[in-house]
Amino acid sequence: MAPPTPLLAVRGSKGLYMVNGPPSFTENATFKRDAGKNCKAFTFSQDGSLFAWCNGEKVNIVNVTSAELVRSFDLPKAVCLELSPKNIILATWQAYTTANDGTAGVPNLQLYDVKTGKCLKSFIQKKMQNWCPCWAEDESICARSVNNEIHFFEKNEFNTIANKLHLQKVSDFVLSPGSQPNKVAVYVPGSKGAPSFVRLYQYPNFGGPQSALANKSFFKADKVTMLWNKKATAVLVIASTEVDKTGASYYGEQTLHYIATNGESAVVQLPKTGPIYDVVWNPNSTEFCVVYGFMPAKATVFSLKCDPVFDFGTGPRNAVYYNPSGHILVLAGFGNLRGQMEVWDVKNYKIISKPLGSDSTYFAWCPDGEHFVTATCAPRLRVGNGYKIWHYTGSVLHQYEVPVNEELWQVSWQPFLDGIFPAKAVTYQAVPSELPNTEPKPAQAYRPPALRNKPVTSSKLHEDEPPQNMKPQSGNSDKPLSKTALKNQRKHEAKKAAKQEARVDGSQESAPPPATRNVPCNPMPAVTSGDPEVDKKIKNLKKLEKIQKEGSLLQELEDLELGF
Repeated sequence: MAPPTPLLAVRGSKGLYMVNGPPSFTENATFKRDAGKNCKAFTFSQDGSLFAWCNGEKVNIVNVTSAELVRSFDLPKAVCLELSPKNIILATWQAYTTANDGTAGVPNLQLYDVKTGKCLKSFIQKKMQNWCPCWAEDESICARSVNNEIHFFEKNEFNTIANKLHLQKVSDFVLSPGSQPNKVAVYVPGSKGAPSFVRLYQYPNFGGPQSALANKSFFKADKVTMLWNKKATAVLVIASTEVDKTGASYYGEQTLHYIATNGESAVVQLPKTGPIYDVVWNPNSTEFCVVYGFMPAKATVFSLKCDPVFDFGTGPRNAVYYNPSGHILVLAGFGNLRGQMEVWDVKNYKIISKPLGSDSTYFAWCPDGEHFVTATCAPRLRVGNGYKIWHYTGSVLHQYEVPVNEELWQVSWQPFLDGIFPAKAVTYQAVPSELPNTEPKPAQAYRPPALRNKPVTSSKLHEDEPPQNMKPQSGNSDKPLSKTALKNQRKHEAKKAAKQEARVDGSQESAPPPATRNVPCNPMPAVTSGDPEVDKKIKNLKKLEKIQKEGSLLQELEDLELGF
């Protein structure tokens, strides 16, 4: 049976509609376009079977395959939507407001039963950040942060708090993906000289620090980002400070930590100083890729032991994306960079293509693992809005440009469960496309008229480092040297060479002076008496002889200067 065709949902000033994915790229006729200009949010369910959106009047949920209306809610002010993993609960959020007399406002976070339409529970959730409760994949538990506690509900019974995790000033948590046993990573910021820390727990064992699966404390952290791998065996923690006290970086200071559920933890050593732009787990959960360092940035794949596996060298990039199968990787430079992309075959670490997605503000892999979309969306950029669908070999298969005075706000692929699209062998031959190649030619540097007919000389500010395999070679059990270790080794070798040079210079100075033009070039052998004391006196007398000639040398120098 052929795999299904993923849909692409498109939201903009012309309304909300869906586009059929590769190979047709036509507007989907089953889903009726919502032409209203007030569509504020949409979301797919995790399995891609349901689609919900808010059009400024109602929140509607439809079946994606048949477009049949499942449920409708009168929620004109809703701006955030989320469906639970099993499609049982719809969570909605609207801006929190207080009454004119200063009394507390009404609850603004609602949880609805999708089947019955009944509101199961309402909460007050003032901030939009982390507004949505987190469910386990089987919906056995649901968690949300309340003040200094994390409240856990079981089997969607929201009137009873089944468990609490209380840690002073806990500010963030992340539930593990996958099946039971469920795990949770929690972050507590440091205060009054005490370090910040991240702890991993297995639900419902919250009986103090000893019950934690792992604990990692660190300084220099105003906020953290915690990333579970797919198998829920380890967490990567990006610790960030708002200000770099050394003044070296505008972006503050970042460090990367690795914490495993078996209790192991480590600081990931990044050879190049500078910001950490992006960190992503490979879907196979055995390695992760980091983009870091001052521009041109480095990108390196690390193993679960935090050892470098492959170094992609340096280049203009600030983001990394694995495809759903984990066998193709894209390094990209978006935002304030030109949109250069590098598509890599992860198994062989060979480059497949180097497309250019100029002005892109969004990137996402298609669930089929062979295509991806890049988009230029408002409000990040209000001109040149549109999207392109690419094949990973670099071909643009479909392109849509928004008409003048219109805007594109959001695009998103319909998700699918794992295993629907099997991984295919990587091809290096570009897939044919009916679209003409519209990639702009790279702009040439300005050259003054006087230099225009002369050969071009290299004017690079930085020499890019080439990619290199960091795995130990077969038969060599030694660990590969890190960039810092290599730098130290080069310094040591340079010092050694300088010492040898100094010795050579010293021996030259102690040797007899070179012969003058009137004397034959062959130097006379040094005459020694055999008695060290006598030789010492001879040497001293020769020095006196030089001093006596000082007057004549100074006179000669003066004559030369006057002549000049």
